[in-house]
Amino acid sequence: MALEMSSSVQGGKALLTLSGELDGSSAPAVRETVDRLLSGSPSHLVLSVEKLNFMASAGLRILIFAKQKQPSLKIYFVKPQDTVVETLKKTGFHQGVYITDSENIDEAAG
Repeated sequence: MALEMSSSVQGGKALLTLSGELDGSSAPAVRETVDRLLSGSPSHLVLSVEKLNFMASAGLRILIFAKQKQPSLKIYFVKPQDTVVETLKKTGFHQGVYITDSENIDEAAG
């Protein structure tokens, strides 16, 4: 299944909605979008991934590089499917992100 994405920025929150599969072939487009979103130095990157049914290591690398570029960035996964959560857990990256059921992230909160 092809990857579909949309993005927006609202204040200090960058929102990226992904559906389909984030694999090696779709990762370059996602990386370009994440780089563009982070160019404004948001404090939060919110990934709406309810319809993302697969994320390969290429997708994780994008997020790891984002954290390296902007260490204070808080990354949120909104409604991830079990397969995505398992990928995060297998790599230990789940400890560096927030998993939530809502896109309404309070920017003042930790």
